Amino acid sequence: MTTTDMLSAQQVKAEALRLGFAACGLAPAEPLDAVHAARVRQWLAEGNNGEMAYLANHLEKRLAPRLLVEGAKTVVSVALNYYTGASLAPEGYDFARYAQGRDYHDVVREKLRALMAALGLQEHTDGRCFCDTAPVDERYWAMRCGLGWNGRSGQLVIPGAGTYFFLGELILLRPADAYDNPVPSRCGSCTRCIDACPTGALLGDGSLDARRCLSYLTIEHRGDLPADAGDHMGHCVYGCDRCAEACPWNRFARPTAEADFLPSDALRRMTAEDWQHLTPEQYRALFKGSAVKRAKYEGLLRNIRALSDSTSE
Repeated sequence: MTTTDMLSAQQVKAEALRLGFAACGLAPAEPLDAVHAARVRQWLAEGNNGEMAYLANHLEKRLAPRLLVEGAKTVVSVALNYYTGASLAPEGYDFARYAQGRDYHDVVREKLRALMAALGLQEHTDGRCFCDTAPVDERYWAMRCGLGWNGRSGQLVIPGAGTYFFLGELILLRPADAYDNPVPSRCGSCTRCIDACPTGALLGDGSLDARRCLSYLTIEHRGDLPADAGDHMGHCVYGCDRCAEACPWNRFARPTAEADFLPSDALRRMTAEDWQHLTPEQYRALFKGSAVKRAKYEGLLRNIRALSDSTSE
């Protein structure tokens, strides 16, 4: 193997930053360490994934990237800022910041493909790109690649930047000339995210019980919400940012430069009354190309009713 067969870690990072990623790191495409793998298995065995069966599907591939991409040598992890600053119109309902703009799956994948092209690589020939659509333990790889640490909220904390980041990966067939090392946790004794969780979903060890998490309940869960869900939702009908808002590291958060992640004027203009009378046609227009479609029209209406009922009591 010649040096031209190797990835230049410096070049990978430079191109990632040029394309707008906030952080980038590289690690060997080795199986997940045994301690982390055991924790994943235990978390699933306890049913903490709720109805998200896809987290248990293809588990062996999730724990070993070379089973997902045959011949993989390197994992490149990237982070893309989605912090939108202030919440939506005070007269309306709020949505988790990550879902206020264009679907992040599409935006991050486009940038990952652009990164591969900038490095002279071809998707499927030289590796594959991923963003929350395949059995890849994204937070593990972000930690392994030195981007940050796993906070008590279960979110990646990037030092000097916070938690408002989408993660993505390139799993490549080439080795790199240098790899990054994990960084130690700097949460210290802080428990603000745990204290801020309105439903007690955070388990204290950097994981959560999805069955109690408002983000899970308002997005992934099908069927009726728990009777008291509306009492805990604040004014957010899709997702929840409470743990992130409480995290001291997010004092460093800066508004994203990605226009695709910003809410539209139409979304900002919606009042609580508008949401309560939302039609399927309005839903399709407001959320075309949006991650909000994950909950479907019926799911969003369910959330709106739960919040509306709790505030009218």
